[in-house]
Amino acid sequence: MKKIIALLVCIILAVTCFAGCSGSADDGKYTIGICQIVKHDALDAATKGFKDAVIEALGEENVTFIEQDAANNPDTCVTIVNDFVTKKVDLILANATPALQAAYNATETIPILGTSVTEYGVALGIDNFSGTVGANVSGTSDLAPLTEQAQMILDLVPTAKTVGILYCSAEPNSAYQAKEVKAYLEGKSITVKEFKFAGSEDVAMVSETAASECDALYIPTDNTAASCAETINGVVAPKKVPIIAGEAGICKGCGIATLSISYEQLGRVTGEMAVKILKGEADISEMAIQYDDKPVKKYNADICKELGIAAPEGYEPLS
Repeated sequence: MKKIIALLVCIILAVTCFAGCSGSADDGKYTIGICQIVKHDALDAATKGFKDAVIEALGEENVTFIEQDAANNPDTCVTIVNDFVTKKVDLILANATPALQAAYNATETIPILGTSVTEYGVALGIDNFSGTVGANVSGTSDLAPLTEQAQMILDLVPTAKTVGILYCSAEPNSAYQAKEVKAYLEGKSITVKEFKFAGSEDVAMVSETAASECDALYIPTDNTAASCAETINGVVAPKKVPIIAGEAGICKGCGIATLSISYEQLGRVTGEMAVKILKGEADISEMAIQYDDKPVKKYNADICKELGIAAPEGYEPLS
């Protein structure tokens, strides 16, 4: 009898210990780890939208966010998400591609939601990507229609014969966007040159070369460029070379116009997905990547004025 009682006690202790390892087990309280590659307006807005949506659905008292900024260092992302795994968080939000890649490699069990990720197939090395990652990964994409962005260059700078595409060589999603935009422009008989910087330390030098050789520039959704938008503007603006940007944050810093999504709304959609996963209402392996299907054309009034470009018809001013 004593052996039976001892066995029962062991079973009870094991179950109690297991339940204590996961905030989502029985008490309705959750811990979410947030890894954001770098601080800038677009990514900050996505994180805010995510947190707002989760808090509204679950209650602020029921959610603990462990929020970490990787300072634009992919290796730091690895350290951050490994710590989340050690802490056995209930869900990981990976804000931007390097954060997603780090989380994807760190765990096969904790649900991972990406946001501000342009193309999941490229980011995760998935050939013939169907729109659903499967396993423990899903999320939202910040991809705006690239051919429409490319056409904006032709519409707003009709005299441009040579267009430069400026982006960070360490960001695979930027390379993907550059490839698509280049193909479109070359199909319109435009000469396209690619200018790649390795990191923030050579942004100014590469930007100056690009501005010297081109009639207009295109900067895709790129985290390093977003963090260095004012630096880019300081180099390019004196040369009077207009920039079309892949998102509003970059456009605000150095561009004349963008076809951009709402990152805050993208974050909210990701948060709504998180709530369904945490409450057991959806299987993350079956959740397709979500997109903002209502991108908005916006222009930078200050930079347009500096370059003598009239406010484009049908565009909203950047706030």
